[in-house]
Amino acid sequence: MSSSSSRKASLARIHRELGIPALLYSPRDVKLLLLTRSIRLFAYGQTTLILALFLKAQGVTLKGIGLFMSLTLFGDVVVSLLLTLVADKIGRRRMLAFGALLIAASGTVFAFVGSYWILVVTAVVGVISPSGNEIGPFRAIEESTIASLVHANERSDLFAWYVLLGTLSRALGNLVCGWTVTALQNSGSTPLDSYKIIFLSYSTLGITNILITSFLSIKCEDQNSKPQAEAGSESQPFLDNDDEGDVVGGDIGSQGIPDIPPTPPKPTLLQKFTSLFPHITPQSRSILIRLCLLFGVDSFASGLMPASLITLYFHDTFSFPPGALGTLFFTTNLVSSAGNLLASAVARRIGLIKTMVFTHLPSAVCLCLIPAFPSVYPAVFFLVVRSLLGSMDQAPRSAFLSAVMKPSERTAVMGIVTVTKTLSQSAGPFVTGIMGGTGLFWVSFVVSGGLKAGYDLSLLVMFTALHGVGRSEGRSRGAEQESQNLTLRSRDDDDGDDD
Repeated sequence: MSSSSSRKASLARIHRELGIPALLYSPRDVKLLLLTRSIRLFAYGQTTLILALFLKAQGVTLKGIGLFMSLTLFGDVVVSLLLTLVADKIGRRRMLAFGALLIAASGTVFAFVGSYWILVVTAVVGVISPSGNEIGPFRAIEESTIASLVHANERSDLFAWYVLLGTLSRALGNLVCGWTVTALQNSGSTPLDSYKIIFLSYSTLGITNILITSFLSIKCEDQNSKPQAEAGSESQPFLDNDDEGDVVGGDIGSQGIPDIPPTPPKPTLLQKFTSLFPHITPQSRSILIRLCLLFGVDSFASGLMPASLITLYFHDTFSFPPGALGTLFFTTNLVSSAGNLLASAVARRIGLIKTMVFTHLPSAVCLCLIPAFPSVYPAVFFLVVRSLLGSMDQAPRSAFLSAVMKPSERTAVMGIVTVTKTLSQSAGPFVTGIMGGTGLFWVSFVVSGGLKAGYDLSLLVMFTALHGVGRSEGRSRGAEQESQNLTLRSRDDDDGDDD
């Protein structure tokens, strides 16, 4: 009997550690957001595997491929910045639907147009992911929405599932794409035609997400900004209690007429435009600037070796066919999912910052070692280990941003972080394309890994005061409040240091 009770207790503990209750009992809107992310990352996984091969089949050089990817990422900066900053005012659901429409349009153009520069323009203003990771406004809006729909105690678990399901979907997209392309080519299709069919599938998945987004409820919208938006600038003075007292209480003019406050001037077009953008407090801005600097270094390093260029490296160096590439990157994403599942449990024990650093640092070393051996087996081994550890910082990173920023700032802050990362990442592919064209492809692996290691160590040092954020003792409400007070005090200290 005691053995049975012990076994049940162990299973219940595993159940909690994996964050399964948080997923099962999450609101309907959270489940829909997780579904749209899964579909989107499945689509990204398909196109990422063949994007560089597609351009090469069009006769584009390695330098041209790198330029294409850099311009794509740079264009995403503008789209992401505008859409995320105004998402809370225009409507999060509308922005998510518009982003899905860009996916559908981009896939259609890639399937039917062969001009290099038209493809570049489409990728710049549309949604095409060279790395297989998030691109566009989606992640910032979705993470902010999830954070506002669930209790703070559940965020780390749900963000872990958010990353996990996306990684699993991307892995499945890699596998399906690889073997679909292989089957099409074996049945007589040219490589280029088989790649175009994948882009048609990409477009269809974008349309699917538009339909799913229409089922999201109004709870997904930012409730904090709505009263102000609905009130309008002209009605603000009449909502102030002191002003109301002046009118009703009898401040009488010489003619016996109550003194009514003057009507404020009508806002200019520039004021109306700037009112769409949220206000970020100086305390949050201090933390945001330092995080953006660090995330920028890490993202530039990631841009040097995006998934599309890694697939090209294995295809050209070890003669991997599309089917084998699909299986390889399905495996790397699968082990990455396992790492994501463990990230939340690790963070509860050692904190969010230490989880981000102690998992990401070994993966940076593995990245440096991928081109160090002429045999395919060590390269595959280090790629798999790097994938296992490299993504374990994603959910803790999102939870950390949610913990140190005010609810009204989250969408804008996460959008700014996303834009910073994408902007920094955009230069990487072009640099790798130049080096690859001169036979120095391997240098990008080493430089990328070295920069990532520097980012990890800097993060550990710069946020020493916040190492305890996210540990298990903070899961009770009282301890959570104490953690928030520590965060606020740390912000004040940081502002004093900056001064």
